Amino acid sequence: MSTEKTRYSDSDLKEFEDLINGKLVEANIDYDLLKGSLSLSDDHGTDDTGRTFNMMEDGSETLSREEVAQLAARQEKFIQSLHSALLRIKNKTYGICRVTGKLIQKERLMLVPHATMSIEAKNAQK
Repeated sequence: MSTEKTRYSDSDLKEFEDLINGKLVEANIDYDLLKGSLSLSDDHGTDDTGRTFNMMEDGSETLSREEVAQLAARQEKFIQSLHSALLRIKNKTYGICRVTGKLIQKERLMLVPHATMSIEAKNAQK
């Protein structure tokens, strides 16, 4: 008879759920800040109203907005991954590698709580 666990215990799942909920709060705050910085109008105040200054700033501002938009998209994807992880906890399938079917190491899940693959499966993918 094998002693290898096939799923995490309910107490382990609760620990992961608490961790993920904490990360969700932080991620949503960050996402809201990113969205807020994107929705602000081009308000430079009165210190930089000179035409030369505005022309020099146009290029860097466009790049900055693109970077912020990319960060916001990544943050949104991260939030969706965390919600998916919570769903797997509810279904009691959390922590099971989608490639090997084995449990993902607890240490990995504590660092990357939305992981769906074990380190071995991730390395084999490369």
